[in-house]
Amino acid sequence: MRPRVLRVRGPHSVRWRLTLLYSALFAIAGAVLLAFTYLLVANSEPSLTGGDSRVVKGSDGAPAIASFVEQRLSVLRSEQLHQLLIESVVALAVMTVVSVALGWLMAGRVLAPLRTMTAAARRISADNLHERLAVPGPDDELKAMADTIDDVLARLEGAFEAQRQFVANASHELRTPLTLQQAIVDVALADPDASVDTLRAALLRSRAAGQEQERLIDALLTLARSQQGLERREFVDLTAIVRERLPDTGPRVEARLDPAPVFGDPQLIERLVVNLTDNAVRHNLPPGEGGWVSVSTGVDGSGRPGLRIENSGPVIPADQAAGLFQPFRRLGPERVRRRDGLGLGMSIVAAVVAAHGGRVLARTRPQGGLTVEVTLPAPIPAPYVTNVQRERQGVGSG
Repeated sequence: MRPRVLRVRGPHSVRWRLTLLYSALFAIAGAVLLAFTYLLVANSEPSLTGGDSRVVKGSDGAPAIASFVEQRLSVLRSEQLHQLLIESVVALAVMTVVSVALGWLMAGRVLAPLRTMTAAARRISADNLHERLAVPGPDDELKAMADTIDDVLARLEGAFEAQRQFVANASHELRTPLTLQQAIVDVALADPDASVDTLRAALLRSRAAGQEQERLIDALLTLARSQQGLERREFVDLTAIVRERLPDTGPRVEARLDPAPVFGDPQLIERLVVNLTDNAVRHNLPPGEGGWVSVSTGVDGSGRPGLRIENSGPVIPADQAAGLFQPFRRLGPERVRRRDGLGLGMSIVAAVVAAHGGRVLARTRPQGGLTVEVTLPAPIPAPYVTNVQRERQGVGSG
């Protein structure tokens, strides 16, 4: 562990800048006040005669004496004003120095919560994201910033925990077919009298386990690609994709396909449709019990294209609908025991919808089954798409 080095903040720190700002404002305000006071005193010099000439008319020597007194008073007043100016400047300089010290102290008090937040943030790492800044004090800007950082830490903690859980689940899902393959090979090798048919059956089972690993890895790659955002966008006919991917076997299918143009990644949109339709068929009533799937596409009143898939099936608790979009989430003991699917289909759907800026909602049906609604943003105007296509084809605009 590296020793912690104490850093001494220089004049570029926030505390120094606040101190200098406070002191500069004080010095400017003091100088303005000093100049204003000096001008008032300088312009308020009284006259000896008071503006009445009759005071000096009664005596022959009065005018000369009055002139002499006025001259002496003027000199004395000038000296007093000069002395006042010097003393005021000295007092202003002293108070400016004092204001620097007071500004330093006040800036330290104001920034104390910030130092507390900095020290707490340095202690927090990936191993203790449960800790929070929890800054006390009045509900001011610094308290609001601390609460915002606490909210960010809470989201990071959730993301890290979800990542750990995802890695653990992915490791478990990948280990299962590997363990099965190893067991098949060990059994085949342990039998010295194994026939060709026995070895062929072992190879077929091992190949099936390998194909399951391949499907899982492809699903993981699709999920990662969806979470990274879209690399390209183009017009996609959602209705055409749904029409091509409608299940032709299994439960009864009811389709109402209205036009629904989408501006996005065609491969991801196709994966979204495939996952939803496969999920609706796989998690349905057993054959012969009247299972059905309802699929509809269209555009809402705001011009946003959407897809709605509803199916019959076992009853799912309403509080577990939101968990369907979590990776490797299988509801109910039957689904876990039968291992229908990889547990990534709905999470890939949520990632694809999020990458396109849309929303997806899953609701359970009281009679059994699920209703999934996908809403995507309205496609952009055609002129913009034309310009994008021209840029891809290397055609300049002029």
